[in-house]
Amino acid sequence: MSDTSATSIPATGGALAGLKVLDLTRVLSGPYCTMMLADMGARVIKVEQPGKGDDTRGWGPPFQNGESSYFLSVNRNKESLTLNFKRPEGRAVLDKLIANADVLVENFRPGTLDRQGLGYDAVSAIHPRLVYCSISGFGQTGPRRSEPGYDAVMQGEGGLMSITGPGGGTPYRLGVAIADIVSGMFAAYGVALGLLARERMGQGQYIDVGMLDSVAALLTYQAGICFATGQAPPRLGNQHPTIVPYETFTASDGDIVVACGNDGLFVKFCAVVEAPALAEDDRFATNKSRVENQDALRPLLAGRLGTRSRGAWLDALKTAGVPCGAVRDLAEVLSDPQLLERMMVLPMNHPKAGNINVLGVPVKMAGTPGSVRIPPPVLGQHSHAILEELGYDAAGISALEQEQVI
Repeated sequence: MSDTSATSIPATGGALAGLKVLDLTRVLSGPYCTMMLADMGARVIKVEQPGKGDDTRGWGPPFQNGESSYFLSVNRNKESLTLNFKRPEGRAVLDKLIANADVLVENFRPGTLDRQGLGYDAVSAIHPRLVYCSISGFGQTGPRRSEPGYDAVMQGEGGLMSITGPGGGTPYRLGVAIADIVSGMFAAYGVALGLLARERMGQGQYIDVGMLDSVAALLTYQAGICFATGQAPPRLGNQHPTIVPYETFTASDGDIVVACGNDGLFVKFCAVVEAPALAEDDRFATNKSRVENQDALRPLLAGRLGTRSRGAWLDALKTAGVPCGAVRDLAEVLSDPQLLERMMVLPMNHPKAGNINVLGVPVKMAGTPGSVRIPPPVLGQHSHAILEELGYDAAGISALEQEQVI
């Protein structure tokens, strides 16, 4: 499909407006990175395999009129060009795209693009101002560089599963692909820094983001515990290893989260649950003592909190200034007036899927705001318009189609 002109895409005043990003990624880590760049105004051209496209176009159900909800969730604000750049004619198109790009993002297995003469060394020799970002499972160096990286594997290999799940029970994978997403976020951060450095030094650079590195960077205080004790932290369910109480409790009609980050909040909490003596008990008077005696404290609190409804406890705790919240399902979250007010759920009209909703832009910039401008593209939707920009006429485009290059 090629019915939308690139010139019809709305202009933007975002922080990255005027920059062109060549997106050679698929699945999640790379597309999340390029979506972040696109949201902030960059023009992103997503290169996809003819006839198939990004792997996630086939991931489902659910589908919306044949379009994968997974794909729709991370590919807004992008143009789609189908291109087989293993063919000489396709490589010629790709070379023109690279020449016009400020940023190239790819998440092939290390060495794949090098073998095609498209690695950073070869490309930067011709285009020294290009910011080139590679995302891979284990990074471009090290003994495991050639291994593939998938989110579930990285959550296991990176230690997240070892600290997620019920105490003494089975390790759990987080309910979203956090390893992919955080890798994409670090990649977008790296690209932004690369562009800033280019303005200062006049040349681009290579950015190497490994998913295992990204997951390890998330470990923060859990890694600190391991460094300090020499022992791997155990799974604690919803309890916190160094703050008590900082976890979920079951009310009479649902679960709530309580977060007493200091002793003063614990005093207020005890007053609300009508157990002020707990705050004066030497076993629980300080956070240190509560952590050491949490097995004794928790059942006392759980017994109190089970006597009233979720809403009653939340009202009382919020009135007292105790940080708390409900454990909500996604339908509740996505209809929250707070998120709607902050434009975190936005409607769009997709050429095939019809009316869809997408998540909004979480970074609110006052002077150069990000925006959600165009829906995720249909496969190859912008191929003709992009090729016309590169100087191809109708006959040349038709020939590429007949040869299945696009």
